[in-house]
Amino acid sequence: MDTKQAVVRHVKGLTFVGKATSNHWVAIDSSTNSEESPAAASPIELVLLALGSCTASDVVYVLQKKRLRFHGLEVHLTGERRDEHPRVYTKIHLEFVFHGDGLPQKDLEQAIELSQTKYCPVSAMIGKGTEITYTYKVTS
Repeated sequence: MDTKQAVVRHVKGLTFVGKATSNHWVAIDSSTNSEESPAAASPIELVLLALGSCTASDVVYVLQKKRLRFHGLEVHLTGERRDEHPRVYTKIHLEFVFHGDGLPQKDLEQAIELSQTKYCPVSAMIGKGTEITYTYKVTS
């Protein structure tokens, strides 16, 4: 069993810093007061970033294994949250934007599907209570 550890430290107000097993600090800020400007991404924004980076890593890895050349990948995420507490995501849509020429649709679809159904642990956890959908497009 793989065990990870993390620590979160209070800085001030609703600003925190955290680090996990990789030993890299991340700033986190839950400020919602209009007089205070958030110093970092909020915890709920980090959930979207975790999902996007997890699935993007999988997709890039699969495409590299297939020896497909592309210039870049962006994942645009849109999350819809409940109005009542806890304000969890009810739907998340991912749009994969591949930059490159002549990329076979079949390989792109397979890479995304493998990430969503087999490899991405963040998607697996979030997907238990949230509807996750995706689309993709290719640009030059």
